[in-house]
Amino acid sequence: MRLFRVIVPVSDIDAAARFYENLLGLNGKRVSSGRHYLDCEGTILALFSPRDDTDPWDAQPNPEPIYFAVDDLESVQQRAIGLDAQIDDPIAVQPWGERSFYLRDPYGNRLCMVDRSTLFTG
Repeated sequence: MRLFRVIVPVSDIDAAARFYENLLGLNGKRVSSGRHYLDCEGTILALFSPRDDTDPWDAQPNPEPIYFAVDDLESVQQRAIGLDAQIDDPIAVQPWGERSFYLRDPYGNRLCMVDRSTLFTG
């Protein structure tokens, strides 16, 4: 078994695609009028705007953070700041040893960027 897709609810698919492509340094693919997919090393980050996809409901932020392993934490933090992301917690070493920072995308989804060399997997 493997995790292959994570849905990120957004309210503007075009703006969300620009935000995530710039933040993550990835090129995505529009798969429908309200869905834009980014391949994160085999797991699809699926940006989903219900209204842009003609669904009759509004996007609600995910209740828990989505974690990303990154090679250059400081560089990602600078990109996040440049994109006007809300930084909830600056770079710090967590009690379990991971070096990370928390932010929110423009749609209220909480993200955590973790230095790949410090990942704790249990």
